[in-house]
Amino acid sequence: MNVIIIGGGPAGCEAAYRLAQEGIKIDLIEKENTTGGNLNNWYQLFPDRKNARDITEKLKNNLDHPNITLHLDTEAVEMSKNETGKYTVTLSDKSLLSADALLLTTGFRLFDAHRKEEYGYGIYNHVITSVELENLFTNHSLTLADGKQPQRIGFIHCVGSRDEKVCNYHCSKLCCITAVKQAIEARELLPDAEIFCFYMDMRMFGPGYEELYRDAQEKYDIKFVRGRLSEASENISKQLVIKVEDTLVGKPLKMTLDLMVLMIGMEASEGSRKAAAQLSLGLSPNGFIRPADPHYGTNLTEKEGIFVAGCSTSPMNLTDTLADARSAACNITAYLKKSGNA
Repeated sequence: MNVIIIGGGPAGCEAAYRLAQEGIKIDLIEKENTTGGNLNNWYQLFPDRKNARDITEKLKNNLDHPNITLHLDTEAVEMSKNETGKYTVTLSDKSLLSADALLLTTGFRLFDAHRKEEYGYGIYNHVITSVELENLFTNHSLTLADGKQPQRIGFIHCVGSRDEKVCNYHCSKLCCITAVKQAIEARELLPDAEIFCFYMDMRMFGPGYEELYRDAQEKYDIKFVRGRLSEASENISKQLVIKVEDTLVGKPLKMTLDLMVLMIGMEASEGSRKAAAQLSLGLSPNGFIRPADPHYGTNLTEKEGIFVAGCSTSPMNLTDTLADARSAACNITAYLKKSGNA
């Protein structure tokens, strides 16, 4: 019995390892030259500030298993079900794989901040994304393009999420807690800087998130302003000038910033959309793959033998992604036993 997994991010790696432990042969397909997916862009995780590299290394080490064949720099070009009931996948290297079940762990893509032109990303030097800031933290540095350290920093929540203008109505779930974590990290590097978070609603859904939010206010003096950015420009001193309405007091605000960080959200990946089209799977209104049932079939699809896990179905944090991958592995194992392939 064997399973093909499309996507070598955290969900794909975790599911591959769990299935391999059950004696199932796995072909893990990853289009990049390394596994880990978007987790490779992260420095520290929330809420415990654990080094993300510890997790990526553990996931990679788990793939050193005799039942796992890893295909890097490889894409699934075509996927279908043949007359024998097996799933076949044609790879970009022209090889053909066949399996008893298919697991889609195609993850998510980050919102392209260029699409919000009014925020000035790609126009002004001191507008960056949350991922770019995370890379700066990896180097233990927070220095602007001109070599100076910012004295006033603004974090802009919900960039590309809950935004009708870009046709994204869903919440990406992680932007709020990411902003809180990054604001604390910025404070640790720049003890004298003024740091603001501009939010729509603070959605602290995970264990320890609310406590971290409280710490950000009480211990790290992070200022939280309820209001959405309407416009950003640049003055003659190369400072950013932003306009925001403080919706709690009902007054407009105009402020200068040395650095503005856009908390970019999640969108369905191209891999998810492509797989859904080839396999005739339904999509949810947010563009992610629609599971068979939102309560009791989150890893199942409308097609027998095709499973989903992780952010292929919705935005998830790392904890939920890994748990979802284990759940998918259990569902696949049960399916293979029921169908007589175990």
